[in-house]
Amino acid sequence: MRSKAAIVGEKSGAFKITEVELADLRDDEVLVRIVGVGVCHTDLICRDQVYPVSFPAVFGHEGSGVVEKVGERVTKVAPGDHVVLTFRSCGRCRSCLSGDPTHCPQTFEANFSGKRSDGSATIHHHDVPIFGNFFNQSSFAAYALANEANTVKVRKEVPLEYLGPLGCGIQTGAGAVMNALKPPVGSSIAVFGCGSVGLAAIMAAYVVGCTTIVAVDLLESRRALARELGATHAFDPAQGNVVDEIKQLGGVDYSLECTGIPSVLRQAVECLGVPGVCGQVGAAPLGAEVTLDVNSIMFGRSVIGVIEGQSVPDVFIPKLVELYRQGRFPLEKLTTFYSLDEIDQAVRDSESGRVIKAVLRP
Repeated sequence: MRSKAAIVGEKSGAFKITEVELADLRDDEVLVRIVGVGVCHTDLICRDQVYPVSFPAVFGHEGSGVVEKVGERVTKVAPGDHVVLTFRSCGRCRSCLSGDPTHCPQTFEANFSGKRSDGSATIHHHDVPIFGNFFNQSSFAAYALANEANTVKVRKEVPLEYLGPLGCGIQTGAGAVMNALKPPVGSSIAVFGCGSVGLAAIMAAYVVGCTTIVAVDLLESRRALARELGATHAFDPAQGNVVDEIKQLGGVDYSLECTGIPSVLRQAVECLGVPGVCGQVGAAPLGAEVTLDVNSIMFGRSVIGVIEGQSVPDVFIPKLVELYRQGRFPLEKLTTFYSLDEIDQAVRDSESGRVIKAVLRP
């Protein structure tokens, strides 16, 4: 079938809305009419070749929508179901079989190769295969082909257009707290970087009962929103030594680095109490290195990397939907809507920090 989609033709290029052809639906695939799709940092670093991809390309990996058609072997969803599209893992390795798909060794290939596992393309333009199947969806489009494995059914009474970012950014921030760090009630945490990932982490920390929640961000508007969402303290790293400021609070039990900047990771480690755990979720260029004072990790401090919130999406995403339904995870406070035709403006507003989470409505 044909679908309009946002195509990027070159490194750091503009998005061009054009008509593409979707491949025929396979037995394990799902055709989804996209209702909302978040603009994520990962889309933009792939556009900019921080992670290498080929062009022309259709990105988008935070899609939510309505199932239009399913393959013959699909049993998890049916036409008319509301779904969130998320990342893909192989489903066969030891990590996947152990219920830990975020540590699947095939994660990069499964989500960033731009094609199906057999090498075939899901999107063509003028009969020429292009880079698609991004996170098994390429949802900067009116319609997307997904696999049953990365399609999560959600309840219909919740506004579907808000839910796409649960497939990646919101899942990453909330899951880093709830699934990976697992702070107990009464503990303390500092979150470095208050975009959608960091703010999702702050909301999660508030939900699980952290009593000291520190937000660190350069933008006053984001620090103010962090306080509204549960942060007890908010610091501007450009105004003084943020590590010293956090240490004056007694340090924190946990920290989360959401910027991908190596020097910020060092701050996130050094603000920890003893012992303490720092989670790293910010995406840095391949080959980026960080330096740490050995003495800062000698006394039980540790650093862990967290991918996609260390979640099992079919389990975790419905939990976040329920928290949103109850008013305890106010996604609407993060979201600004744009039409698909306004994608370049949505990208500019995201990169400037003017909006937290831009969501396109094809």
